[in-house]
Amino acid sequence: MSKQERIKILYVDDEINNLHGFKASFRLDYNVFIANNTAEATDILNNHPDIRVIFCDQRMPDKTGVEFFGEIRGQHPHPVRMLLTGYTDIESVIDAINMGHIFRYIKKPWTDADIRSAVDEGNKFYLANSMLAIKNEELQKAYNELDKFAYSVTHDMRGPLLSILGAVDVAQNIDDIGEIKEMLGLMELSVKKLDNFIQNIHDYYNLKRGDLQITDIDFSKVVNDQEDIYKITAKMNNIDFKTEVQQNESFRCDEMSMKVILNNLLSNAFKYQKKNNGDKFVHLNVTIDKGLAHIQVKDNGIGIHENHIGEIFNMFFRATSEEVGSGFGLYNVKDALLKLNGEIKVDSVVDGGTTFNVTIPSK
Repeated sequence: MSKQERIKILYVDDEINNLHGFKASFRLDYNVFIANNTAEATDILNNHPDIRVIFCDQRMPDKTGVEFFGEIRGQHPHPVRMLLTGYTDIESVIDAINMGHIFRYIKKPWTDADIRSAVDEGNKFYLANSMLAIKNEELQKAYNELDKFAYSVTHDMRGPLLSILGAVDVAQNIDDIGEIKEMLGLMELSVKKLDNFIQNIHDYYNLKRGDLQITDIDFSKVVNDQEDIYKITAKMNNIDFKTEVQQNESFRCDEMSMKVILNNLLSNAFKYQKKNNGDKFVHLNVTIDKGLAHIQVKDNGIGIHENHIGEIFNMFFRATSEEVGSGFGLYNVKDALLKLNGEIKVDSVVDGGTTFNVTIPSK
């Protein structure tokens, strides 16, 4: 095992001979740090937060080992704490164990076998606690997303359905064909909103649950598919939709993730246009160069306020209420890019449009 991989342990004792003897005995097995007072020990812990096991003598000039462990417990909760003590201090040891200040104690004088056994037990405990902390963090994140998801399902799915039911109820008592068409238009908007939300949920769970399927990507075909999806929208709304692909080398990636990224970026670009602008455009450019895919989606729509730039990739965040949207789209883009080790940058000006620049490495 290399020096960097060896378990880091700290030994605290006011007797210099004990410190040197300890380091000489275990320097080949562990990455050993020594301190002859608690202040020095605290400095070492601050500089080396990955120390896993701390041994400290109970009888120290400035404070006891139990007091030292009690003080550092808040700032350094992860290292496993071991107390070196004689039988005369056994009551203090029992109190320290009961209060959770120490993991175990070792009798003085210690033997090499005592220390090795203690390090082995302490390291297992450290690793178990570390894994538990990671799992707790993941679980909390899952709970937070579930809370948001439950709210969104209630709001973004039930809302459009209630709007449709309301329009149907009104239309039943209308004879004028013009008013009926107006009600149908409102129902169409609600259906589109619901469809957008369902599609984004589908993308979200595909990204979360699915494994990457790495294949050769033909960006001309992928972009043509996007053109087929959006050319009618572009024509109906008088939006200049242009695409350009420059690919002279092979590129390997997960095609579904790539489509999720392109589709959501284009969807936003079309959705957030300025209605009264007579010169609307959405431009997509893809360049493959030296194993990197450079994707740019540019529009001259309503733009994003600088205060919201850092929030637009959060789940369910919407910077405007002018258009229908679930707030899932850019979250899905960010999630897909994390899986692909990609990056995204945003440049936007309110009423001046938005440019997304994405970089993805070939697999």
